[in-house]
Amino acid sequence: MRAFATCLVAVLLVLAGPSSAENPTPHPGTVTLETGKPFEPFVDAFAKAITGNGFNVVGIACANCAIKGVFGETVPGNRVFLFFKPAYARRMLAASVAAGIEAPIRVYATEGPDGTARVTYRLPSAVFGAYEVPDLTAMGRELDDHVSRIVADAAAGS
Repeated sequence: MRAFATCLVAVLLVLAGPSSAENPTPHPGTVTLETGKPFEPFVDAFAKAITGNGFNVVGIACANCAIKGVFGETVPGNRVFLFFKPAYARRMLAASVAAGIEAPIRVYATEGPDGTARVTYRLPSAVFGAYEVPDLTAMGRELDDHVSRIVADAAAGS
């Protein structure tokens, strides 16, 4: 089974290789920011900024860690941070059970060629606003401010 999983990952990585026609922001409301901060200290500071702003870290995905572990290859750093807050989950589900697929919030940190961190995320107002439920739209705007503050805190603290 492990051999199958390893082969599957390898095939997917080959199929998902770089594309010259890539659209780095295919969804409306996508924000990309250059932090100017070194990648590793930034991602450490980002996790602290999430909890420092009252949110729970639900998970942190690290593709470069998996690639190094499975293939022994080193690729630029990247992390997907998943975070949310129970009070927002409660509000979201009260407004729309269908919107539950949008939580937790996801922020993608990538390491640039110069070793600094870049952050990409979809504005919660765009994600939740797509449901056209006034309470979700208002919650998304609040979350926009929180995510912006978390990114700024991490950039200042790294």
